[in-house]
Amino acid sequence: MKNEKMKYLKNDKKNSKLLRTEIFFSPFLVLIPFIVGSYFIIDWYNRGFVDNQSGVLGSLIIGLIIIIGNIIFDIPFVKSIIRQMKSK
Repeated sequence: MKNEKMKYLKNDKKNSKLLRTEIFFSPFLVLIPFIVGSYFIIDWYNRGFVDNQSGVLGSLIIGLIIIIGNIIFDIPFVKSIIRQMKSK
């Protein structure tokens, strides 16, 4: 089992290219869902809360699902990339 993990952590050119791609892609992976989720929440606030329309509650729910999902799945991804960068 330990040898299988070490095979993945070997520093060859393919893994370093993949890691570099993940590092450069991670800001988009984290920021884009926050922007989209914030857009849905702001849309709900402007149309649903300020204008008092009850039909746009779905915008709030979709925005919260996007932001909470982003926090749950992307934060451990970013932590693992930071840990991998510190180990080099």
